[in-house]
Amino acid sequence: MGAQPKVYVLGCGGHAKVVVQTLRALDFEIAAVFDDDGRKWGKAVMGIPVNGPIPRVVEHPRLPTVIAVGDNAVRESVAAQFQLDWLTLVHPRAYVDPSVELGPGTVVFAGAVVQAETRIGAHVIINTSASVDHDCTVGSWTHVAPGARLAGGVTIGDGTLLGIGSVVLPERRVGLRTTVGSGAVVTRDLPSGVTAVGVPARIVREA
Repeated sequence: MGAQPKVYVLGCGGHAKVVVQTLRALDFEIAAVFDDDGRKWGKAVMGIPVNGPIPRVVEHPRLPTVIAVGDNAVRESVAAQFQLDWLTLVHPRAYVDPSVELGPGTVVFAGAVVQAETRIGAHVIINTSASVDHDCTVGSWTHVAPGARLAGGVTIGDGTLLGIGSVVLPERRVGLRTTVGSGAVVTRDLPSGVTAVGVPARIVREA
């Protein structure tokens, strides 16, 4: 098997460290990291130099690229600004059923499980040890945080955050850009743009 190509990483915060380690587990070589925080320029993330702001990526030779930013809105904004070759990553210690559809730029981290006939949009984070069961639909720019659990037939809208250890029961729907708090259990459908917490999850903030 030939060597994996070099790649770019956009972002150099804590989430980027997990992306970098996933890339290394897959034997990718990281050519450069970019971040808009000027305080980080010239420094390094996991031993890789930060080469300047994200827009500078277009000044370099075109390579596969991954957005390593945990904030859903920022990932969406970056993806809209730059037409790059977005890399989809699945950690070798994750399980993704062959029937699953993964959108461009999506990352599936170590210990995660994604089951049959699930569709996951673009630039989604399926974080460490999260699980998404059969026949789910997860919208683009969503973050399924570590240890979160989606039962079968769940639908999650674009840009939603499912907090650490949260649970969504079978066939439930969660709207666009909604936040489900850590440890919350979604027993009924949730609309767009709200924050819901608790067991069962209740809306504490509306758009």
